[in-house]
Amino acid sequence: MNTKKYAFSFLPWSALLLWMVLVTGVHAQDSNTVLLDDLSYFEDPAGSWQLAGGVTASLDEDNAISISGGEGILVNNPGDPHQGEDLYTRLQHGDIDLSLEYMMPRGSNSGIYLQGRYELQLHDSWTVKVPTAAHNGGIYQRPADAKGPRQGYAPRQNASRAPGLWQHLELSFQAPRFDENGRKIANARLLRAELNGVPIHENVELMGPTAGAYGDGEVPKGPLRFQGDHGPVAFRNVEITPYNRPAPSVGDLRYQLYEGVFTEEPDLDTLTVDRTGSSDLLTAHLGVLPEQFLLRYTGMLDIEEPGSYNFALDVAGGAGLLRIADQQVIPVDDTEGRAELNSGKIPFELLYARRGDWSTPNIELSVSAEGLREHVLSDQRFTGQSDRNPIYVHAREKPLLRSFMDLPEGDRLTHAVSVSSLEQLHYTYDLNHGSLVQAWRGEFLDVTPMWYSRGDGSSRPNGSVEYMLEEPALSVNKMEDEQAPWKRDRTGTGFKSGGYNLDDNDNPEFTYTVFGTTVNDRIQTVRDGGGLKRTIRMSGPLEQRYVRIGVGESIKQAGENRFLVDDQSYYIQLESPGGADNVIIREIDGHQELILPARPTIHYTILF
Repeated sequence: MNTKKYAFSFLPWSALLLWMVLVTGVHAQDSNTVLLDDLSYFEDPAGSWQLAGGVTASLDEDNAISISGGEGILVNNPGDPHQGEDLYTRLQHGDIDLSLEYMMPRGSNSGIYLQGRYELQLHDSWTVKVPTAAHNGGIYQRPADAKGPRQGYAPRQNASRAPGLWQHLELSFQAPRFDENGRKIANARLLRAELNGVPIHENVELMGPTAGAYGDGEVPKGPLRFQGDHGPVAFRNVEITPYNRPAPSVGDLRYQLYEGVFTEEPDLDTLTVDRTGSSDLLTAHLGVLPEQFLLRYTGMLDIEEPGSYNFALDVAGGAGLLRIADQQVIPVDDTEGRAELNSGKIPFELLYARRGDWSTPNIELSVSAEGLREHVLSDQRFTGQSDRNPIYVHAREKPLLRSFMDLPEGDRLTHAVSVSSLEQLHYTYDLNHGSLVQAWRGEFLDVTPMWYSRGDGSSRPNGSVEYMLEEPALSVNKMEDEQAPWKRDRTGTGFKSGGYNLDDNDNPEFTYTVFGTTVNDRIQTVRDGGGLKRTIRMSGPLEQRYVRIGVGESIKQAGENRFLVDDQSYYIQLESPGGADNVIIREIDGHQELILPARPTIHYTILF
C-alpha cells in the first residue's frame, strides 16, 4: 500500500478552548473607528449634540452633565431633556458589531437604535434589582400589532454602573433577511450583547421594530441612531464593524466512510469503502458509526465574492484536513488556514480521522473574511467545549466562600474570601495582604473551575467587576516619605492574618497585624446596593503608616470629599472625621494613588 505520513493528532479540551480564543482574535474584522474629531460622520447633527474633550455627569442631580473643550467625546446636552434631537450616522448598516462607551447623569434616559429601528435601552438603572426591558441594556418593547402584544426583552442581569461613570457596551447584530422580491424571510437578531463585561442578551430574535422606530417597516440597511430627546448622554471610543460580504456555501456533498485506525493518510483507491452517500449538510451525524474511522467529504464551495478567506476546522476525538482546489489549506497539525479564492464553485475535500471514543463524532468548519462575520459551513452542534453545565453559587445559598481568585495581571490569590449580599453587590478580600481586591454587581460566583471534576480551586465573579487592585498589595504600608513606592509583598512587614469574625448577619470583620499595627477591617453594602462602606480601625504605632484607598490610571476630585478613580470607573467618598483634609493624590510607577496618613479610624465608601 502506498502511504504518506499523516500525523492525526489530538486537541485536549484545554487546548481546544485556547484555540477558540485564538481563532476569535485571528478572525476579528477591521473595525471602523468613529474618530469624533468633528460631526461629519453624522447626518445633519442637531444643536444639542457637540464634541468635548472631557465629561462629568452628576451622581446627585438629575440630568446634570458638564463638559470641557476638546474632541473625542460625543455629547448630547439639551437644556431641557426632552428638547434634544436624535442623531443618525451617514453609514447605512446591515450586519454589524458595535463597541462603545457611554456615560449618563442621574435619572437620564437614552438609547441606541440599530438600523434606526431596534432600540437597545440606555438608562440610569443603578441599583435596580430586577431590570425590565425599559432598564439599562434592555431591548425596548415593540408596539402591539397583528404579530402579538407589546414585547421587549430584559437584560439577564443588571450590570449597570453609577451615574457619571463610563460604561462599556459590545453587541453583534444580524439584519433582517429579504428575498429578491423584497419580502422579509428572516427576522433581525441580536446575536449577543455584553454590558460592562457581562452577557445580557444572546441570540434574541427581533420580531419587528421597537417603539419609536425610524421609517416604515424593516429594511436590509439603515442608519445607527443615537437617541437624544430623553436626556443627556455621552459616548466615546465608538467602533463599528460592518459585515457586507456574502457568505460562501457548500453543496454537492458526497462522503465515503472507512472503518479502522488511521495514523497515516492512505491511498484511498486501495481501500474498501464501508459506506458512501450524499448529504445536504457537512456533518458527522450519519447514523451509527464505528468507534474509529476515516470520513472523507468532497463537494463544491460556492464563492460569490473573490478574496482572502480564513477557514477554521474543529473535529472531535481526532484530527482533520481541508483541501480547496487541490491546495492544502488546513494541515493536520493545525486548526486554521487561509486561501485566496476566485468567485464561482470550487472543489474541496475534507478528511476526518476519529481515533478516540470519548466524545460524539463531530465536524465544525467555519469561514470568515474582511467584511464577513464567522460563518459556519457545517453542523453547528459541536461547540468545542465539554457538555458540562456551569456551577453557580447564589448569595442566598452561601454568604461567604473561600477559594483561589485570579487577577487581571495573572496573579492568583491563594487566600481569597468572596462575600455576597442580597443587594446583588459582592466583593473579594485578600487575607494574605489585608486588601479589598474587587467588587461586582450581579450574581455571586461561578465555581465551575473549583467544583467541576477535580477542579483547580478557583472561582470567578458572576457579574460586572470593578477591580480595586490588578495585583496583590498591602492596604496599610509603612513609608519614610509620601513618595516612597507602595509595598507589594509582605517581606519585612511582620504581616500576620488573624482571619475574620462574623456578626449576626454573617458580615465578616477581618483582622491582621502589619508593621506592628493591629488592623480591623469591616466592609458593608450601602445605598441599597450602590456601593461598599469600608471602616478601617488601627491601634498601635501609627507614625509613618499610610492607607491606600484608591489606585488607577487617574484620580481626580469630583465634589466635596469625593474622588473619581481610574478614568471615571468608580467613586471614593471619604467620610468624617478628617474627610479629604489629609488625602494625598500621588503619581508613581505610571499610575495615580489615593493615600491617607493612618489614624485610629478611617471611613470611606466605594460607589460604582
